[in-house]
Amino acid sequence: MEKKTFEENLKLLEEIVKQLEDKNISLEDAVKNYTTGLELSKKCYDILNTNEALVVQKMTESGLVDFASDAQ
Repeated sequence: MEKKTFEENLKLLEEIVKQLEDKNISLEDAVKNYTTGLELSKKCYDILNTNEALVVQKMTESGLVDFASDAQ
């Protein structure tokens, strides 16, 4: 199974949300789509966290200040 990009996962998640908004969806399909949506949401979150860590690491290696610490 090929690994999907953030954008591909997000697009699939958006499609699932549209399906869940359909009032004619069966309960079984709604539960299945909800479960798949949660999995896609976690994958997107993990991708974002991984990339944020890489950006912070590169900033630190370059001597730049971590912008997240300035927000407090």
